[in-house]
Amino acid sequence: MRPQKINPITANQKMNWFQKFLMICSGGDIHILRKTPSEWNKFAGIGGIVLFTAVFATLSAGYAMFTVFDDAWISVGFAMLWGLMIFNLDRYIVSSIKKTGTWWNQILMAIPRLILAAFLGIIISKPLELKIFEKEVNKQLNTIIQRNKTQLQAEMNSRILQQSGPFETEKKQIQTKIGDYQKAYDSAAVELEKEILGKQSGLTSGKVGFGTNAKRKSELKEQRRHDLEDYQKSMAPRLKYLDQEISKVYTNIETERNKTETFEDRFNGFAARLQALDELGKSSAIIGLAASFILGLFICLEISPVLVKLISSVGPYDYLLDKTENDFRLYAKEKMEKGNAGTDWRIDDFKENLPK
Repeated sequence: MRPQKINPITANQKMNWFQKFLMICSGGDIHILRKTPSEWNKFAGIGGIVLFTAVFATLSAGYAMFTVFDDAWISVGFAMLWGLMIFNLDRYIVSSIKKTGTWWNQILMAIPRLILAAFLGIIISKPLELKIFEKEVNKQLNTIIQRNKTQLQAEMNSRILQQSGPFETEKKQIQTKIGDYQKAYDSAAVELEKEILGKQSGLTSGKVGFGTNAKRKSELKEQRRHDLEDYQKSMAPRLKYLDQEISKVYTNIETERNKTETFEDRFNGFAARLQALDELGKSSAIIGLAASFILGLFICLEISPVLVKLISSVGPYDYLLDKTENDFRLYAKEKMEKGNAGTDWRIDDFKENLPK
């Protein structure tokens, strides 16, 4: 009695279009999967994770680009491009894991892919974290802007003092000198009044009326008045110049401050929001914990196809894939051997037929 030939491949079941789409997303060979219906659910699940990871990546990139460009069309275009890239990269990472070799070899092969998948999970999660905590981030952004403005004002005040300091010092010296002349004039006027009224003091005669001493004190008063007026006239252009220079310093720095504050008011880009989210995580334990959970969720989502592929047992798909690749290896080796043998035969024939 002849032994029966065992053929484990069954083709009675038909996959629907959605299963086929998810299995294509998983990176599996659809021709081999048609022959292994028991593997359909596993590969459809892996493909679903890859697909939804790409969808989240698209949403994440769209929000990130909108905060940068403020243009919906640019954001949508870049988001689609980024989502397709993540989809293709995840699909390649999953499909590149082969269930052949020892367990340790599989783990060593999977470690770089797990690291790359975790890195992609971090990249995808950050913009979505910003969107989830958008209200809190906007409030923290306003705090950062006000803090930057206060720091800017302090820097401007320091620069004003530094640039206008020499002018202010000279102006104060002139005003002090004018004050000295004014005091001398006021003192002379008081002494003249006392002399006329006859008030006795160490510098007056005590006689009422405009006498010799009063005349001398009147001349001294006039001299002090002339000194004051002459110094004021001589210093007026210099004081005007100093005031103009001080005004220029204030005007220039105020103009610069207004421009800088305009830029500060626009401090709401992607990097600024990341800074606000980082400060929120440090100042609020709840937000920090929630952000960590969201980050962990996306990292797990990103590495889950790799883990599923890694921990799953060897199935019919893996056997057929290994057989298909081995068939190609054998075919290539056979063609190479035939080609080498043919070449050797032609060389030997050529040498034998050479004229002696």
